[in-house]
Amino acid sequence: MNHQELLTPFDLTVFFGTLFAIMVVGIWVGRKEESSEDYFLAGKGTKWWGVAGSIFGSNVSANHIVGMMGVGYAFGFAQSHFEISAIFGLLLLCYGFLPVYRKLNVFTLSEYMSKRYDDRSRVAYAIIMLMVIVVIQMVPGFYIGSRSLNELLQETPGPINEKHYQIGILAMAVVTGAYTIFGGLKAVIVTDVIQSVLMLVGGGIVAWMVFSQPEVGGWAGMMAKDTAEPVINQRMHLYNPASHPKLPWTGVLSGLIVLHFYYWGTNQFIVQRALAAKSYREAKLGIVVAGFLKLLIPFMSIGAGVAAFYLFRERGIQSDQDAVFITLLKSLVGPIGFGLVGVVAAGVVGAILSSVDSMLNSGATIITFDFYKRYVRPDASEKELIKVGRIVVIVFLVLAAFICAVTMDPNSSDSFFLHIATHQSKLIAGVVVAFALGMFWKRATATGGLASIITGVVMSYSLPYIYKAAITSGPIYDYFGENLNFMHAVFVAAILSLIVHIVVSLNTQPDEEKAKYSWTGLGGHDPGVLIMMVKRLGMALGVIVLMALLMVFANLPPALCGLVGGGAIFTVFLLSALSSAKRVTGGGDASDDGSGNVLLEDRFWAGLLCATAVFMLFYFR
Repeated sequence: MNHQELLTPFDLTVFFGTLFAIMVVGIWVGRKEESSEDYFLAGKGTKWWGVAGSIFGSNVSANHIVGMMGVGYAFGFAQSHFEISAIFGLLLLCYGFLPVYRKLNVFTLSEYMSKRYDDRSRVAYAIIMLMVIVVIQMVPGFYIGSRSLNELLQETPGPINEKHYQIGILAMAVVTGAYTIFGGLKAVIVTDVIQSVLMLVGGGIVAWMVFSQPEVGGWAGMMAKDTAEPVINQRMHLYNPASHPKLPWTGVLSGLIVLHFYYWGTNQFIVQRALAAKSYREAKLGIVVAGFLKLLIPFMSIGAGVAAFYLFRERGIQSDQDAVFITLLKSLVGPIGFGLVGVVAAGVVGAILSSVDSMLNSGATIITFDFYKRYVRPDASEKELIKVGRIVVIVFLVLAAFICAVTMDPNSSDSFFLHIATHQSKLIAGVVVAFALGMFWKRATATGGLASIITGVVMSYSLPYIYKAAITSGPIYDYFGENLNFMHAVFVAAILSLIVHIVVSLNTQPDEEKAKYSWTGLGGHDPGVLIMMVKRLGMALGVIVLMALLMVFANLPPALCGLVGGGAIFTVFLLSALSSAKRVTGGGDASDDGSGNVLLEDRFWAGLLCATAVFMLFYFR
């Protein structure tokens, strides 16, 4: 198939017209940013749909549409753990961390670290977050975007031209920079919502096309094909052996949860969207809706990648895993015409822009408030802060684009998504511990917080080498394999960071004033409510573990076990929703706490979301 057959003039018009329209809308929406709150937090007037669309768009970029489809193709449905268990991180943000952030009216999460601990932890967190944003997230984002764009536009299949690859990076930098520089977070949120719709439409078109092929026979046909395979070759399962080099079951139920707690609860460029919400209730609704959108990815992207494996095998097609999406686009969507390739291409590139713009704005927020306003110009005016933010956006754009152009191979066959997760995991174990203990343990001290952050980084980098040198045989070697998976490493690093934080805190002097910046210390949260919730969640977790044991050792049907386990966790949220509705009916604050109607309570839908995730973890055993 040649270039003209894939991208017709109409496709090109749709593609470039859509990107241009997004840029114009972003600039227009953010044309009147007069205060730092306007520029960095969208004036704190974002509705729930803006929070949902921006969180989803910031997270689900081409890394998921392109990268996860490739991992599904290469490794199978087990990649869905990155989406399913993300729900637990979202809910931790929603009901654990966010109430504290919003009560303190912070711009950055490092600002919280300063209030709860001291400036040492603030700077440590800010440096880690900037490394994650610029090097680990933005650089690969430009890479997969330019690679996908070039594969779409090149006339004949083959290696991507280096110069064209660099031009693609420059084009994305110009488009996303135009509205991020001038429009601030309001422009980012509005464009993220548009790009989220494009992502869902574009990804949905490709998924529908691959499942509709006779060689696949829909979702049921794919499941039947998978069941007919020898057990060792089956792909539609969630749990791999503990020694699996990429996605061991022990890792996804331990270290991956730590990664989710970091990403959704302590990650500036995700949390900033919730901080921009008009009210706490709007923020909660937005987070829950984003969670439901997340649960589409296992079916739309990862499951479609598995279907592509069976389709390509039947047709004798060869493809690198990161090129699966483009191969499907060329072979299935292109022949249809009607501008569909242009729509899908706009969805893919829009997905990249929605992540990059979020990182740019959040990175600028950190530099402006945690370094410039804190140490350089404490009395800086609102206009000066906005000017600094815009300069930082430009610097980050140039830096990330340059690093991407000179370090990333556009013809690489490595797993793009797992590459990101591996490098990010080495920086965040101690950060999660510092935030969690700071929120929920008044005795946590500033020195303990800093010690946990440092311990997490040092141990995350050291543990794989220690394991390699110390474990050369025996039961641990047989069970976990020759190399320590990054998920196992981050979990052990988090445990060690927790121990260090507790030991150091108990041996240093606590600050009673700083202890007030905890979940119960802020005065808006009853310690009794926290204890009751912990007990209920503990009982629900006990039921889930019991069902897992019965499924494995007593051969109970996975669907039955999933229904019981999901029902247990839903009951916890339902009881909370009923209590909230009753409290509002009795004269509580309906605007920020509840609605008075249990079916309109965010906790009801959060419970349904969590129960769905638990059910999926059982059903796709």
